[in-house]
Amino acid sequence: MRKILVGFGVAVLFLLGTATPALAHNVLISTDPANGASMATGPAKVSLTFDQYVQNANVNQVAVTGPGGQTQWTNGPVQVADNVVSVPLGALGPAGEYTIGFRILSADGHPVTGEVKFTLTQAGTGQPSSVGAANLSGSGTASTGGDSGGVPIFVWIIGAVVLLGVGLTVALRTGKEPTK
Repeated sequence: MRKILVGFGVAVLFLLGTATPALAHNVLISTDPANGASMATGPAKVSLTFDQYVQNANVNQVAVTGPGGQTQWTNGPVQVADNVVSVPLGALGPAGEYTIGFRILSADGHPVTGEVKFTLTQAGTGQPSSVGAANLSGSGTASTGGDSGGVPIFVWIIGAVVLLGVGLTVALRTGKEPTK
């Protein structure tokens, strides 16, 4: 019985000693224009910089909606360069708050969504590129990314069971033969 407990202890120590940090999703670290910025003229493009590589996939989306959230101001495809995602803008229109909504494919394969807002203080001459742009973050509030997914719990449970089995096997095979 003592050998089983020792084997179990060794397995637990091995599990704790080899645990690695969980894969983290990309985090938005900066934007151009900055979140909450006020400007007299609209930017030529929007850039989002993340802390990790962004997969260059056709699922990456960036939408810039104008005051009221019903107009779309992007003017071209989303471009990905390592950890920077950008999209060109046409000339902006009415003065007011603009929202940059994004949904990108994280380095670990999970989607990351969020919103960044900036204010145009003087009306521009531009016209929206489409009507009825979608809210990419799925919420009406500002956020800077995040998806609560991660490694499913069953993976950790299976790993713990396998390590426990290895520890018990080693403990039982290294035990002494009973004496007669």
